[in-house]
Order: sequence, then structure tokens, then C-alpha cells
Amino acid sequence: MPNGVSLSLTGPMAGAGTNPAAGMALVGCGSALPAVSISNEELSRRVDTSDAWIRSRTGIGARRVCGPDEPLTVLASQAARRALEHAGWRPEDVDLILLATSSPDDLFGTAPRVQAALGATGAVAFDLTAACSGFLFALVTAGQYIASGAVRRAVVIGADQLSRWVDWDDRRTCVLFGDGAAAVAVEACAAADTGLLGFRMRSDGSRNACLTLAQTDSRAALLGELSTQKGGFAPIHMNGQEVYKFAVREVPAILQELLESTGVAPAQLDWLLLHQANQRILDAVAERFAVPAERVLSNLAHYGNTSAATIPLMLDEAVRDGRVLSGHLLASSGFGAGLSWGAALLRWQGPPG
Repeated sequence: MPNGVSLSLTGPMAGAGTNPAAGMALVGCGSALPAVSISNEELSRRVDTSDAWIRSRTGIGARRVCGPDEPLTVLASQAARRALEHAGWRPEDVDLILLATSSPDDLFGTAPRVQAALGATGAVAFDLTAACSGFLFALVTAGQYIASGAVRRAVVIGADQLSRWVDWDDRRTCVLFGDGAAAVAVEACAAADTGLLGFRMRSDGSRNACLTLAQTDSRAALLGELSTQKGGFAPIHMNGQEVYKFAVREVPAILQELLESTGVAPAQLDWLLLHQANQRILDAVAERFAVPAERVLSNLAHYGNTSAATIPLMLDEAVRDGRVLSGHLLASSGFGAGLSWGAALLRWQGPPG
């Protein structure tokens, strides 16, 4: 097993006890994207790159970038509202709002702003930060609240606006990231009907330096020789080669472990739903499990890496266009900064798009 902390579950959800509503059903989804799309060709006007260079290395063709009237709160609220509508819920039906993000509008928390925008007056709301693993980690977290009986209905949102933290003159990173938000509505159900059949979550801080959005080390005079640190963050820094090697090694391994522990063969999967970071990673994982290309969900070419939003954004698109249907089984994996990674075996139970 790799270095780092590990958390896992197989079978009935942890903390279920004698609670008859120990399962978690995935019953609605929604997404929101900025209006502006920037193509590879357009980006090449600013940095020394080309459409062929970007596509051959990443599979990305374009990315969305937030405008001045599209802050993260707006996108996250729109996505959550659409998930509520899809599930047939009223805002007051929601008990919990989890916002997975690494780029909040307010460092004290953006989820309460979403709660207010939705009018979900009965919901507790807070942010969860785990970078590109954030949505999957947040989904598992919601599942544990539901399993304990403390929460019956929750909205889990993955949203990021990394365009504000990208160095647009660094062609190694600026071509990769885009903005977006998506959400899933989940509710308590009988343990036998759960949509979260198992999960694995891991972190390895010894490799944190591979992908960072670090504080700047700037000081300001306070009293005499005493100074204080000024708030601020440096642009995203990534060792692309190391992150790629990490993903192609750890993602298949954790998925294999999850499938074996749940007794599910790759051939039983309807879909492979991975974090949309690099098409070569998606292809490598699919090849490892002999999953046909037509069963690998990918929208990377249109949106780039939207961090915590990629998995729910891809799910919402596939539900809305009729690919993912109620009862379908999906193996999902998120991976990224931390370093963190995880996998979940999911069954979609929501209505068609």
C-alpha cells in the first residue's frame, strides 16, 4: 500500500447501526457553466502553444472561463438548483449542503452563500476542500451523515473557478484548467437500495509539492521589527510528469481494490466515470480494466479540468443525454492535489434527463 492515510468501506455504509435508512440514493443532478469558452486556437494567441500540442498531450480542446457576473457562488447555486428540480425537491427539503471547492469566493466559506441563494433555510452548509478529489470525498461525507440518521436529504456540489489562480503565461498549466459547477441530490434509502456500494479514500501529504496553490510569503510591518504575513496565493504550480505517473499508477490500483472488495467485475460496469484531467489517463485506466472506449465517460475536450466539478459535470451531461439510466452501475475515481485520491462504486437511481 502507498504511503499516506487510507479510509475505505465495503458493503453497508459505515455508522449505519440499526438505522433502517442506512443507504444513500443518488436521485438528481444539475450543472452550470460560464458562457465564455476559450479554444486552444484562441489561447495560442497568448502563449506559445497550439491546438495540436494541447490535444496530443491532454485531449483538451477548449475550456470555460467565468465572467465578472459569474462568480463561483452563482455557478454553484445554479447547479444545485437544477439538481433540486431534477430530483423534484423543494429547497426547504434539504438538510445538508456540501460544497467541494478549492477556489471559494470567501475563504470563510461559500456554501452558506449557496444556501441563502437557494432559500434552503433548513440546511446546514459548509465547504470541503480536497482539490480534484473534492466531489468524491464530499459525496462519501454526505453518505456518512445520511447513514448516521442525522441527515435525510443533501446536495453535494463540486465547483471550481481555477481561472483566477492560473498563470495565463505558463503554457504548462494554463491550457489545462477550466471553470464550472455541478451537483448531485442524494437522499436516505434502505441499505439494500443504496447507490453508494463502496468507497476508498487516500491521502499522501509527502507528495504535496507535486501540485499546489500555495500562500505567497509576503510580509508587512506591524510594530517595530514585528511583521505579519499578508494574505495571498501564488498561481497553480504542477509537476505534470509526476502527477501523471501518480494517476496512472494509483487510480487503477484503488479501483481494482474496490472492485475486488465489492465482488464486481469490470464487465459488470455500465460506465467508467473518472476525474477529467487528461484523456491519456482515462485511456490508460480503461485499458487496464478492458473497458471499451464507448463505456468511458469523457467531456474533457470541451471543458478541460474543472477540478471538483469534473465528475458531477460529466454525470449530469450523461444523465441528461440519456446515456446513464436509472440502475446503471458506475465506477468513479477522483485524484489530484494533496496528493489525494479515491474511488467509489455508484448506482444511479435518479430520473432521466
